[in-house]
Formats: sequence, structure tokens, C-alpha cells
Amino acid sequence: MSGDPWLAVGLGNPGDRYAGTRHNVGQQAVAHLAEASGTRLTANRKVRCDLAEVRVSGKRLILATPHSYMNESGGPVSAVVRYFAVPTDHLIVLQDEIDIPFGALRVKFGGGDGGHNGLRSIRRSLGTGDWYRVRLGVGRGRGEAADHVLSRFSRHEAAELPDLLQRADDCVETLVAAGLADAQNRFNS
Repeated sequence: MSGDPWLAVGLGNPGDRYAGTRHNVGQQAVAHLAEASGTRLTANRKVRCDLAEVRVSGKRLILATPHSYMNESGGPVSAVVRYFAVPTDHLIVLQDEIDIPFGALRVKFGGGDGGHNGLRSIRRSLGTGDWYRVRLGVGRGRGEAADHVLSRFSRHEAAELPDLLQRADDCVETLVAAGLADAQNRFNS
């Protein structure tokens, strides 16, 4: 239904150890969107997330970052979905993606987990994979994928990160306001 709320969830890991790492770029994008909208994420113990609420084209958009580790994101995400009665086709998950070059962004609906443990956890908890994904490119790097995503951005990447976060926010707003086709036309190029 058109009056149903939307939910944008930024994936990452909690704590200072992981702050600023590639794996937390989804969380960074959601925090950036909250700040740009003039609000802040605040802790909600019932759903084990930091939450904020904004309006996009007159529609209610809840912003969330789980307090759990990436691999256990499903519990908090399903709790927020239930708490706010968000249909899964109004769920947008922002995540790091090693199979996309740094700075690129892709948006899609549904699909597999691609080896991403956060997505796997959400799929398991919701019982479906039918939700939007905003995939933020962090590149593959050299060596082990886990070491790469848990490392901090290079100086060059850090300088370009604000642009990626802004485009991610614009992508979420386009999804909510205009739908998938418009978002893909604008951001998947």
C-alpha cells in the first residue's frame, strides 16, 4: 500500500574497531542521510538498532543501523520490520559490495546473497529476499576479502567517500519517491 512506511537499513559492525571500515559503508550512508535530513539516529532497545525518521516526497522513511554484528543483522532488521509494520517490498538494505569497483553504486530488487553474510542473515530472518539492495562498491582489493572489507579506506578513497555516501542517499530517496526503474536509470550507469 502507498501509505506503508519505508525502511532503509545500513549494514555494518558495531564499535570503534570497525568504524570507518569498508564493511560499515552502509551504516555510514544511513547516518549521512539522517544528518543531511536534519536528524540523528538514536538508540532503540526494543529493536536493537539506532533509528531516525524522515520524510521523502511525503512518505515516511525510517532509517536504521543494527547494533548487531554484520553476520547477525537479520534479528534486528526483522524486529524493525515488525515494529513499524514495514512490508518487505519497502525495505532498502545498504551494504558494502566487493564485486563493484570503489565508488560505484548499484541498486536492485531481490537476488541472491552473493556470499554477503549480512544479506544471508536478513534473508533467513525475513524468510524472503524480496527487498531492495543499494550495493556500495568497495572493490575487491588484494588478498583475502574479509581482510579487505574490515580495513579502512585509503586516503584517496576517503577523499571520494562523501560523494559515494551522497549518491547512496540520493538513490534511497529516488527509490522511495519514484521507484526502482528511475533509481536504476540514474544510479546503475
